[in-house]
Parts: sequence; C-alpha cells; structure tokens
Amino acid sequence: MTDDLERIEVKTALQIAETGEISGLAWPFGSVDLVGDSITPGAFDRPASLPMLAEHDSGHTIGVWSEITETAEGLSVKGRLLLDDVPRAREVADLIRSGEIGGLSIGFITKTAQRHTKGRQITALSLREISVVKTPCNPGATVRTLKSAVPVSSKEFTLEHDEQAQAATTETKAQTPANDAPVFDQKKLDAVLSRLDKLEAKSNRPGAPAIVQGETERKNFVEYLRTGSAEAKALTTASDTANHVLAPEEVSAEFIRNLVEFSPVRAIADVRSTTTANIILPHRTGITNAAWVGETGARTASEPTFDQAEIATKEIATYVDLSLQLAEDSANVLSEVNLALAEDFGQKEALAFVNGSLALEPSGFMQDADIAAHGNGHAADLDPDALIALMYALPATYRNAGTWVMNGQTLATIRTLKDGHGNYLWQPSYQAGQPETILGRPVVEAVDMPDIEADAEPIIFGDFKRGYRIYDRLALDVFADPYSVRINGLMRYHARRRVGAGVVRAGAFRKLAMVA
Repeated sequence: MTDDLERIEVKTALQIAETGEISGLAWPFGSVDLVGDSITPGAFDRPASLPMLAEHDSGHTIGVWSEITETAEGLSVKGRLLLDDVPRAREVADLIRSGEIGGLSIGFITKTAQRHTKGRQITALSLREISVVKTPCNPGATVRTLKSAVPVSSKEFTLEHDEQAQAATTETKAQTPANDAPVFDQKKLDAVLSRLDKLEAKSNRPGAPAIVQGETERKNFVEYLRTGSAEAKALTTASDTANHVLAPEEVSAEFIRNLVEFSPVRAIADVRSTTTANIILPHRTGITNAAWVGETGARTASEPTFDQAEIATKEIATYVDLSLQLAEDSANVLSEVNLALAEDFGQKEALAFVNGSLALEPSGFMQDADIAAHGNGHAADLDPDALIALMYALPATYRNAGTWVMNGQTLATIRTLKDGHGNYLWQPSYQAGQPETILGRPVVEAVDMPDIEADAEPIIFGDFKRGYRIYDRLALDVFADPYSVRINGLMRYHARRRVGAGVVRAGAFRKLAMVA
C-alpha cells in the first residue's frame, strides 16, 4: 500500500438473493486484518450509498449498496446487484452461490490512525466503495445473503419481504379468518423501488461514483497549489509531516507515470506499495539434505537455515518556486508543478536504483556485492562471446525473463557486434511498443550505468521482476508556502516522496566486468 493518507485502501464480509439483493458484514469490529490494521466503532463516515465493485475494479460497477449501518457486530451493508443490466453482476452472483467467492472488501481513504508495532488502529476514514472479492483482507468480512432472482416490481417481493410477510401472516392467522390477506404499505414499497431505480441509473454512468469524488479532490488540490489555501475538509493532510497536503490519488498516479520516463528501472522491477518505514524480507540461506536410501536404510536429518533482509524507505525532498502571476493565472499550474518535480525526483531516483550506496538513498543493484560478475576477457573491447556466456551463466528461470541494462554509449557499441556467423547481436524492434533485443532478450537504456572502460561493469543482465524490488511509501506530498519568497513575487512549493529499493535475489543477475 502507499501512504495510508494518500490513497484508497482496501479492507475486507457477504449474503445474496436471486432478486440480486445482497447483504453482508463489510468489517467486523474487534478484529485485525492480514496487515495488522483494526478499525474502531464510529470510524466510518457511512454515506447514503456506495458503488458495488468486483475485486475493486472501478471499470465494472456491478451494483449499489443502499444501506450502510454500524451495528455492535460491525459495518453491515445491504444492496442490490444489477442482474438485469450488467453481465458481470450475474457472473458474480453465480460465483457467490457456488462458493467460489464470498468475501467483502472495503475501499477507503484513512483520515486518522494511530500506528503500533504490528499495524494501525484506524479511528476515522472515508468510504469510497465496497467490493465483492474472493480473498478478503479481513477474513471476518463475508457475504451473508443473496436472494433469489425473481424480478422485483411493485407486486413482487424479495425473499426478505416474503419472510417478513410469512411471519406477519403466521401471527395474523390466530386473530383473523384464513381468507384475510396480509396488508402491505404499497406507498413505502414503491418509494424504496423508486430509490433503487435511481441508484441503479446513477451507477450505470461509467465510473460515476468514483470520478465525481476524485474530481472534487483534484480541483481543491489545484486551488491549494494556486493560492496556498483551500477548504480544509476538502484536503488530505499527512500525519507524519505537519501542514503537508497529500496529492489526490489521480495526481499521484500521474506523477508516477512521469517518473518512468526518467527512471526506466521502474518499468522492469517489482514495484510495490508499503505502509511501513522498513520492510523485513525473510529468505532461506540453506536447503534440506535429502539422500537416496534403501528400503530400511537410515535417513539423514535436514536443518534448512533462514535469514532476513531489510529494505528501508528513504526520503527525497526539494522545493520549486513559481511566480505568483503564473500560479494565479495559469489553468495548468498542477501540470507545471508536476513537470518541475518529476524530472528532478526521477533523475535522482534513477541514479539511486542503479548506483545507490549511501545511507540516505535506496540501494542500487550495481552496488550489490552478492551479484556475480562475468569477465569480458578484455579490458577495453566488448567480446560477443562474453555476452553469450554471461547470459547462459544464469539459471533458465531467470534467463528466460531477463533484461539487459546499459547506457546509450554501450548500446551503440553492441549494435556493431556480430556473433561467429556474422549475425548482429542487437536486433531492432519492428513492432510498435516492443523493445529492442540483444540475443533475443529486451534491452533497457539507463543513463546512469557505467561506460565501457577498464575494470568497469557497464552491463547487467537478469530478471528484475524477481530480483530487484521497489517499495513506494509516499508518492507525493506538497506544502504550498505563499509567504517566504512573496517579496520576490514567487510562490514556493515544498515536495517530498519516500521510496525504498534493494536486491532481493542476487542470483537472478550477472554483471559484465571489463577485465582481461
């Protein structure tokens, strides 16, 4: 997860009827989820209605939650799957009935939380959606009822209404003649059905529930950048830095996309989110000791050994000054700030991912002493045979998913190399969107890789998805300071982000060393 105050988080209970009416427990009080988080009673803002999604896919609204209440047990919800209009809703209903899925998961933005050693205690949050999922983050969050698929009209009632009617009829039988029918309040029923129809129509607008809210946040954030002030309740503030405002999730996502242009390692590495300052990764350092034995031969004991590695999140920060007139007059002030920060942050981040070795920056893969180096056989000239040998020195699992990384100067040199049959090692891409290849594997140009020279290591090859991991703790937060440089007609924006990175499988890589 990214920072708990900057993005929508998902937590995860469920019942369903053939009319599409569904109910469940979205969050049980007194429980802790898989990441150590708990939510206290009274924390939910409980909006009048919420979109119902499948597996948090905002592109497929499958229904509407129309009743959201807190009980002693937890957050109870009732709603309706749009069985008649959305094919995906019918698929989800069938999966619930078959037992394939049965969990609920809440999507929310944290407002207030206290951290402890194993997670967080969340005391205030803003619900955004509730999804039907296969594996809920909180095992106690489940679907409890799904009613039968009889069309709901003013004259036909769901199973829940039938049960209530049956109970009412049973009670009435002792007091009235058998031919007296139970009396229903038709006006109330019509009002409920009318409300459901309106909610259904609203949910059919593509992305309507999420986009409307997101657009409001975005506009308020832009206003904050332009003037340094905005309605406080419309902004999300960071708990670990006073007065800093977190960029809305749409802005943060755009920021990350900009970073890829300057930090190509992100495109090939395993990028994850985290809510902690340090990530502990256990790994095995020894294997079992199996041996072939006879029918009654003695067996040997095995004692595999384990260790743990730690990746710490680091912070990068800067500030940028824009003229007050630009901030006041430009409709693109958000883009101006993004572009100014993205290039600087991206270049520093890219350098750290490759060569980071200081305590204040993420660990670079070229500085990892556990990655084996393969000799080129010459201190100045690249040997085509050395590249082939380096590639096949890796286990097939890593080799078949490997990527070459080098700078432009090295890539230009390789473009002239041929194998023993006169075939170029480098092959251009003839299809849009497909990368260039060396020996059949893609190549990524990273400007921070070393040049070809004696004792340098200008090339690395390996499976970055398995071997190098990046953890995003905080995508972007901004503090608008309209006073410090106002005498010069400027507005100052302080920005920071937190990210950690490191090699998790040194055996997935090989470096080429320019040695004789």
